[in-house]
Amino acid sequence: MKITFLGTNGWYDTATGNTPCVLIETDGAFIVLDAGFGFAKVKDIVKSDKPVYLFISHLHLDHLIGLHTLPLFKFNQGINIYAGRKELKLIHSFMKRPFTTPPLLLPTKMKFCDIARPGKLPFGFEYAPLRHSVPCYGYRFSADGATIAYCTDTGPCANLKRLAAGADLLITESAMSPGDTSANLFHITPEAAARAASESGAKKLALCHFDPGKYPTMDHRKAAETAAKAIFANTIAANDGTTITL
Repeated sequence: MKITFLGTNGWYDTATGNTPCVLIETDGAFIVLDAGFGFAKVKDIVKSDKPVYLFISHLHLDHLIGLHTLPLFKFNQGINIYAGRKELKLIHSFMKRPFTTPPLLLPTKMKFCDIARPGKLPFGFEYAPLRHSVPCYGYRFSADGATIAYCTDTGPCANLKRLAAGADLLITESAMSPGDTSANLFHITPEAAARAASESGAKKLALCHFDPGKYPTMDHRKAAETAAKAIFANTIAANDGTTITL
């Protein structure tokens, strides 16, 4: 299983990275996590006809705006888009004129799927709601003998640790600065991410979704990594292009 980070900024693109997208390649599928502007890079990486599954965590534009680049995709196998039932309706509204090219005019066929009724998938799959300002889902995938949890955006909550329990890799946000003690129900610090990894028994932690206002340089990301490692040693701060093999 190979994990490639294609977008690691939250909110908006800067020189430090694009908005969120993570690509997981398994023996039987490509799993894409969120469709920020990092999503445009997927078209240059997927070179086989293995099925492609895109999971949208929530509908903030930094996780959705990359769908605007779909006219550049030419996947014979199409793309299966997964989200909550209510979120799918809004995605349908977004993926049409005047906002962008409608699915019927795209070179790549789109199939829209409710995460509550995922059908037969070539990997293990779980989901749970996270604590955020809008409905947001965390995901857990198992394939090729490894398990990955993807939980962004979120404040501290039980489902973050439940999805991460025993995972080989927990991918979660670090939108708040190290040492920030301000009340924030909807995002976490690197220290909180590290505690969640430690308490859930995850084996490795990858921090992403860095608020570009709080993390204007890569040195700021390194500081987040250092703060998290003091609590959970096996932590990395992911950058666009970071790869992990499990």
